[in-house]
Amino acid sequence: MMKAIRISSTGGVEKMIYESIVKPTITKETDVIIRNHYIGVNFIDTYHRSGLYKLPLPFTLGREGSGVIEEVGSEAANKFKVGDRVCYFSPDSYADYTLVPEQSVFKLPDGVDFKSGAAYPLQGMTGHYLVRSTFKLESQHTCLVQAGAGGLGQILIQMAKILGAKVITTVSTPEKEEICRKLGADVIINYNQANNLEELAKIVKQSNDGNGVDVVYDGVGASTWKQSLLSLKPLGMLCLIGNASGPVPPIDPFLLSTNGSLFLTRPTLAHYIAEKGSMEQRLKEIFSWVEQGKLVLSNPTIIDLERASDAHNLLEGRASKGKILLKPTDI
Repeated sequence: MMKAIRISSTGGVEKMIYESIVKPTITKETDVIIRNHYIGVNFIDTYHRSGLYKLPLPFTLGREGSGVIEEVGSEAANKFKVGDRVCYFSPDSYADYTLVPEQSVFKLPDGVDFKSGAAYPLQGMTGHYLVRSTFKLESQHTCLVQAGAGGLGQILIQMAKILGAKVITTVSTPEKEEICRKLGADVIINYNQANNLEELAKIVKQSNDGNGVDVVYDGVGASTWKQSLLSLKPLGMLCLIGNASGPVPPIDPFLLSTNGSLFLTRPTLAHYIAEKGSMEQRLKEIFSWVEQGKLVLSNPTIIDLERASDAHNLLEGRASKGKILLKPTDI
């Protein structure tokens, strides 16, 4: 037996039940069983819990983690062995142990600890495809990162600076301003500086010599998408990557035309790692940046697995600062 956070019916955090379930066993020879050391918490977990994104009930929450391999299927043994330090991007991570197919597992480099290992599979690869593939950031570009002090926001700021781009970001408190400043953001705008969305977009352009930005990465959603769109220069791209404040409503394509023939995308990670080897390529570069000290996990919040509901309250209350990780008992 093992402990896990289970969802039997969708709704609020009260639906997150910490209970004993049967420990997984190898079902396919390409599977491995991982003893979790840390588990990454992401907004998509709250969408699964609430029912915004539907999953068959009951289910175990979570999509990423890090730990040590405890069992290996015969085919997976060609790539991994018992005792390997690994991270993974796969369901059912809010648990002591997780069964993972070998193609979703990545061996951690010696210079990467378990905390970083759990923090970067989902959010790290999301940031990576956004700056490397969705809109290929280069030194001549300026990007706007909404909610820069959040877990994905901090990753995007650092990755954009690694690539030499100018970074404008938005925050809600002076404390979060300081976090983004330390990460290298060039311009930090507090939402409270503006009375409305149009004014906030104007402040963004004023901070960029009167010009709109090349790309906006917006994981906030309902409350910011219009301001994000108005902050773009002609032919700019709006990447909608989350619903922290609620889902974005249907958008009239005419808005894209009248505001400069803009581009709009709602990408998802699965499509950017569907090609064989793409997950490994992305994580290899991400962890090389970690080992070089260019990508830093800044003061993650660590919460015991049995108190996972506290993590969801922090996320949904927009009170989190950076990555939230869960820690199973006895680790």
